[in-house]
Amino acid sequence: MSRTVLIVEDEFDFADVVALNLRRAGFETVAVRSGEAGVTEARHRKPDLVLLDLMLPDIMGTEVCRRLKSDPATRGIPVIMVTARGEEIDRVVGFELGADDYVVKPISMRELVLRVNAVLRRMSQVPGEIETASMTVGPLRVDGSSHRTFVDEQEVGLTALEFRLLVVLLTRRGRVLSREALLDQVWGLQAEVETRTVDTMMKRLRDKLAAAGRYLETVRGVGYRFSDQD
Repeated sequence: MSRTVLIVEDEFDFADVVALNLRRAGFETVAVRSGEAGVTEARHRKPDLVLLDLMLPDIMGTEVCRRLKSDPATRGIPVIMVTARGEEIDRVVGFELGADDYVVKPISMRELVLRVNAVLRRMSQVPGEIETASMTVGPLRVDGSSHRTFVDEQEVGLTALEFRLLVVLLTRRGRVLSREALLDQVWGLQAEVETRTVDTMMKRLRDKLAAAGRYLETVRGVGYRFSDQD
């Protein structure tokens, strides 16, 4: 069955070229020109992936991403932000909101198609590990089969990336993982993103986990680990 990519992009020429190349690569495509339309289509069609421009005529792409990642119906849909804004802070904000990749225009269509395939491949590989990560540590309970997290039996709303980061650390409990290793295992990225992205995500995850945030330890000069001490 063909996979569907929703393109949220107000530049007609760029959207048409992207759609043409994705169809040549075997994807079905749906294109919309505004953020509100993007949210509506994502909820209605449940595409396999969303290509999302940041600068849209009605609402910012960051707001579109926030809505998609905060809605249980669309939270699991991977989002690739495609934008002319390449500053580090824009990338950090994108990943904080749950984006699965961030590419900067101009970009070759071949690279864009490769990134789409890479994100979809990574998403298809994650469930095996996540579904085995149903564990309880102190006040923290992670239910891998339903992708839900609880602290003191109160559900904590995590983005897909935050959940994956927690699972990667939890399933390697006691092992120190470098920032580079986390970028590779959680984001599937190499040197394209500053390691500050990991630090920012770790801070947000600790804050959300509240009392259970103490298990996420910083090993100065090395990286992070999930404590093996309850």
